[in-house]
Amino acid sequence: MNLASISGNWTLEHAKLKARVEVLQRNQSHYMGEDLQILSFQELQNLEQQLDSALRRIRSRKNQVMYESISELQKKDKALQEQNNLLAKNVKEKEKAVASQAQLEHAQKQSLDSSSTLLPQALQYLNFSRSNYHQAIRSSDGISGDNQQDGDETATPHRPNTLLPPWMLRHLDE
Repeated sequence: MNLASISGNWTLEHAKLKARVEVLQRNQSHYMGEDLQILSFQELQNLEQQLDSALRRIRSRKNQVMYESISELQKKDKALQEQNNLLAKNVKEKEKAVASQAQLEHAQKQSLDSSSTLLPQALQYLNFSRSNYHQAIRSSDGISGDNQQDGDETATPHRPNTLLPPWMLRHLDE
């Protein structure tokens, strides 16, 4: 190939591209509604068909995008509903746990209140002095409290009443 043929190809290519640009500019002006009076009836019908098919493609694409968007939103809605249901379930479980904890604490408080009123009554029976302890020991050994030696009371000083059971007072006897 020589330089003249390459240059001729470029000139021909340039002319084709220039004509194509002019056609596209003219079609664009026709699509915009300009210069329609110079078109023949056939050209107007052809333009109308082109516009109709373009509108159908645009509407079809728009519907497709809308359906995809709706589908995506429905998926998100379903996921949010599931998450909402899970959170509601967790809230109910926590409410039940709090309610049962409150009931347990209330029951424990009532138990403590009732045992605190019973405890002083029970402790009255456990209230031993040293002399009561010795009397209980002697009576279990067969010695009555009347047969006590008078010196026994003086030998062991009298201690005030305590709330200790007898097994905790045995060390006092030793």
